[in-house]
Amino acid sequence: MRILVVNVNTTTSITEAIGEQAASVAAPGTEIVPLTPSFGAESVEGNYESYLAAIAVMETVRAYEEPFDAIIQAGYGEHGREGLQELFDVPVVDITEAAASTAQFVGRTYSVVTSLDRTVPLIEDRLRAAGLSDRCASVRASGLAVLDLERDPQAAVEAIAEQAERAVRDDRAEVICLGCGGMSGLAERVVARTGVPVLDGVTAAVATAESLVRLGLTTSKVRTYAPPRPKKMLNWPPA
Repeated sequence: MRILVVNVNTTTSITEAIGEQAASVAAPGTEIVPLTPSFGAESVEGNYESYLAAIAVMETVRAYEEPFDAIIQAGYGEHGREGLQELFDVPVVDITEAAASTAQFVGRTYSVVTSLDRTVPLIEDRLRAAGLSDRCASVRASGLAVLDLERDPQAAVEAIAEQAERAVRDDRAEVICLGCGGMSGLAERVVARTGVPVLDGVTAAVATAESLVRLGLTTSKVRTYAPPRPKKMLNWPPA
């Protein structure tokens, strides 16, 4: 089984970290292929960058020439999952949805701890669109930019753990979801601070993708995710 794990930003060190985290939980026989878009922002923290990333991720997967069995979109609250489902028959798993859906198996309510406050509405909208918002106790911002997670990992852990503790204490969350692909690898340290299950979206997405492939499931093409209709595209792809 081969799973493509596509970073939504163009920072290769984040792609590498996401790939390592994905590989750490992959079953024997599962090959994880991390991919970085060839264009886009170094970090995705708003609607413009998210829509740009959606196009970049789709084009990155379209350019991949080897066979694959599933796709993971490794961006929290980002756009584009539906477009990937139109383009490909294989299962497409978004890390936002994978973490939230998995959280509901291990607790009644969950909270998401993300990076900047401006990303909170994007995550709330993605959870609502996916039908996963009813049991979301809160989406909290740590105040850290995505690239801050690499620059000062210790400060990142402290800020994320603080918001996780508040989510458990004040919002009555029973599970914490780490709301950024760049937070891969922080789960154990947040568990130690909060005492509740903590979900990393990348690892949850790998487990979900593997399960879908083993069940022999593909993306339904009868209506919502039918392939794009053939038509003339003006100046696309750009030169």
